Amino acid sequence: MKEDYVLSHTSDAAYATAAPGPGAMTPPAKVSSDSLLDRIIASLEDDKAEEIVAIPLKGKSSMADHMVVCSGRSSRQVGAIAEKLTDRLKQDLGLICKIEGKDQGDWVLIDAGDVVVHVFRPEVREFYQLEKMWMTPGQAAASRTI
Repeated sequence: MKEDYVLSHTSDAAYATAAPGPGAMTPPAKVSSDSLLDRIIASLEDDKAEEIVAIPLKGKSSMADHMVVCSGRSSRQVGAIAEKLTDRLKQDLGLICKIEGKDQGDWVLIDAGDVVVHVFRPEVREFYQLEKMWMTPGQAAASRTI
């Protein structure tokens, strides 16, 4: 459980403690999980991610409120989508995301706190079928396919 906390928690120690001034960082303002989801989906759409699926996790898992799964056409695009998303969240919200797998470019995991994002190459996504693991049979219609 502590590992989950470490992955998704951004400590205030990551920000400068000096008085605010030019270049000083301030802790990010709390953004609702739904608002964060909307920003993430907008970023993915801007970068031409394919088959974007948002899966609600409230009541299923304490790790996040939403999971987003999408595809990029190549390893290079998968890495670029992930990098642009983390850059936008940092610049717009001051949110520092944890990211895994960017160097390989087959499957990149982005932990944005209340929203976990998986960016796959299509073949890897088909192999793991992550959406099927998290959705119940009746939930397929309730998930948000973009």
